[in-house]
Amino acid sequence: MQFSAPKGTNDILASHTPLWRYVEGKFHEIASLFGFQEIRTPMFENAGLFSRGVGEGTDIVTKEMFTFSHSQKEMFALRPEGTAAVVRSYIENGMSSEPKPVKLYYIENMFRAENPQKGRSRQFTQFGIETLGSASASTDAETISVCAFALRQFGISNVELNINSVGCPVCRKAYYEKLSVFLESRLDSMCPDCRSRAAKNPMRVLDCKQEACQAATAGAPLMLDNLCNDCASHFEELQHCLAASKIEFSVNPRIVRGLDYYTKTAFEFLTNDLGSQSAVCAGGRYDGLAETIGGKPTPGVGFGFGIERLLLLMEAQGVLPNLGARQTGVFFASLDSQSARDALGYAMECRSKGIAALTDTLSRSLKAQMKYADKLNSRYVIFLEAEKTSQGIATVRDMETKEQFDIDLSGIASLFDK
Repeated sequence: MQFSAPKGTNDILASHTPLWRYVEGKFHEIASLFGFQEIRTPMFENAGLFSRGVGEGTDIVTKEMFTFSHSQKEMFALRPEGTAAVVRSYIENGMSSEPKPVKLYYIENMFRAENPQKGRSRQFTQFGIETLGSASASTDAETISVCAFALRQFGISNVELNINSVGCPVCRKAYYEKLSVFLESRLDSMCPDCRSRAAKNPMRVLDCKQEACQAATAGAPLMLDNLCNDCASHFEELQHCLAASKIEFSVNPRIVRGLDYYTKTAFEFLTNDLGSQSAVCAGGRYDGLAETIGGKPTPGVGFGFGIERLLLLMEAQGVLPNLGARQTGVFFASLDSQSARDALGYAMECRSKGIAALTDTLSRSLKAQMKYADKLNSRYVIFLEAEKTSQGIATVRDMETKEQFDIDLSGIASLFDK
């Protein structure tokens, strides 16, 4: 029986890992520039963390979590998103005693049992940041600016920032009552998901992409028109901060996000270059999350940035970097059996000096070795033959310039001093 990768998962082949290392390296650099420190949380958590923190009525919890039990005593879930896990770690490890704000980032796999499609997989990799301990709108603006900066660093264009305020428990309660009255007579024309959402989190109905639901909610009251004074002033200050950061944005009152923990700021970076999967990066503020999962009240804000979707966007916009240039290193081509053995020793000497070195281990012909060295992107090929190596000499071929010359085998490192 031949096995295949599970549905919704993909192998990242050796030909593509350099691109992944490039992107991940960029994200590490960007996070450092903004003062974020890396955190790594477990791949699975107690399932209750997500049902309580993300929301029992959300699609993630009701439809998309991969869950499993141990001895029928505990229920676990593969991590479907990063924020709840980071906040759990913040609480459990006493990070509240650290200087505020605490700024953390991660590059980790997430898992969601959803229908795979372009830009949406069951296992995906996410770059995320979380800032804990600051309630200011300027922190929201900084969070958004990290994403905007990253998009520029990767050469991405044709992306629009949409922002909204989803209020707080104080103003949301009255708004939900008003919205529920509006939706009551329209439920029959909505999709099953929205009929369920209307009872648990009615604001999420406004974010449905189905035409019938969009038509049914046309003219619905908006959270943005029902904010309390504190939320309204916070949203106004956010806009001032974004303008000061020279970040263009549009106010979109239907950006509500799909997780229950959001308060006040919600945002998405959207593009038309990825088909139906228009969101490149999204996030917002979650001031009540820590308290919901057993911690002290702690304001927080963050975002998630899907790396697979970023790579698709870079490809669509023609900005993928050319990483096929020759890599610094040497290949020892042996012309006889003794030289093949000698090559192993010379290669180890090179590696001890930080020089990538490869040898032939399949007794190929010289022509085949040259082809192999070329496929390996070796910068230099060093030809070893017993007569010359006994004198400490070998012929070198520069694979870029095609120049050939003799070299003292004790001076291989000098090839890389140019």
